[in-house]
Amino acid sequence: MGKVLVLGAYGLIGAACVTALRARGAEVIGLGRSEMAARRAHPGIGWIFCDMAVQTVADWRRHLTDVSVVVNAAGALQDGARDSLHAIHDSTIANLCAAARGSDLRIIQISAAGVSPEASTEFFRSKARGDAHVRASGLDWTVLRPTLVIGRTAYGGTALLRGVAGLPMIGARVFDACPVQAIALEELAGAVADCTEGRMPARQSYDLTEQPVRGFGETVALFRNWLGFAPFAWRVPVPPVAMRLAGWGADALGWLGWRSSLRTSALQSIADGVTGDPSGWLAAGGRAFTPLPEVLANTPATLQERWFARLYPMMPLVIATLSLFWLVSGLVGLWQFGRAAEMLTTRGLPDGLAGLVVGGGAIADIALGALVLYRPWAVRACLAMVVVSLGYMAGAAVVAPDLWADPAGPMVKVIPAMVLALLGAGMLEER
Repeated sequence: MGKVLVLGAYGLIGAACVTALRARGAEVIGLGRSEMAARRAHPGIGWIFCDMAVQTVADWRRHLTDVSVVVNAAGALQDGARDSLHAIHDSTIANLCAAARGSDLRIIQISAAGVSPEASTEFFRSKARGDAHVRASGLDWTVLRPTLVIGRTAYGGTALLRGVAGLPMIGARVFDACPVQAIALEELAGAVADCTEGRMPARQSYDLTEQPVRGFGETVALFRNWLGFAPFAWRVPVPPVAMRLAGWGADALGWLGWRSSLRTSALQSIADGVTGDPSGWLAAGGRAFTPLPEVLANTPATLQERWFARLYPMMPLVIATLSLFWLVSGLVGLWQFGRAAEMLTTRGLPDGLAGLVVGGGAIADIALGALVLYRPWAVRACLAMVVVSLGYMAGAAVVAPDLWADPAGPMVKVIPAMVLALLGAGMLEER
């Protein structure tokens, strides 16, 4: 088979492809942006660390040295502060194909069921343009178009399903009749390995999916049953306008680096239906894919899945609460600057130092409340909240120990805020 380069090798699909390929004896190297995420996912393979969105044709020629097969498992759902669909799905593939033109390179392009130039979202349209570059490359290519990918790891659509299924008692009735098909992550990775080894006819595009079709509401019910939760006591219809507002809000947060599964691309994809036609794959000799109920039955949910399902919808509330708490704390400190400074001067602090402490603390609070909303800095902001809180507690113990006995409990209330910040830092790991 030769050396296989997997693009996006620490992502949900890419990491599974690396595992499947290595199990078949392939020499695999990965390509991705984050060395930390790469080393966690697959520390035992070689890596190329770069931003594939800015790689030139010359860059790709260097990356493809001694490579026999490229598996493209990289992708993004929507444009945002951290992603450009045109760069990742379109221009990157054009440059890669140009770099490989005239060679014997084999490309396995992992696309998505439903892509077309006229699709309702830029995700599908940009994927279609990337697929077109692969088909026009003159190389040995295969385009694989999976439906909803279900794996033990929760990310994107599977995270949304688990979060909706894990709501306590009251469920949301949304997209109930929209058709959904799925494919197990391990079976998708196996199909990629089959194509990499040349077991399937090349220069073909294949939809990869189970054959049964069910509504989104039924799919949520399957996941809730899999998690071991009782059926919802009530299911409340969610008005379309509420979903649009949620999507717009998630889109806005995308420009702060948050890759929410409630962005408009994800919601529109569900509304359009997530379906495919596996007949081409089956006619070419491919194995049938396991229906979703059987996939779930073969991988029983554990405590970690139930924890995730319960906590996933809470994460936005945790971040919003932390941001509001620290922003209000800082703004009130500035608004009541005189009274806050007086509280310190009556306890022996010089006027200048008291003003510096109050002003500096207020600015620090506002900065942390704002930074926690910026995804690349959110974890560090949470940890900084803990450090600053410890500083406040130590300062109070020295300058104003009586505050610990205050009936309003201003210092005691710092402790749950610290715990919430630690919880936020722990919940913010993406992969």
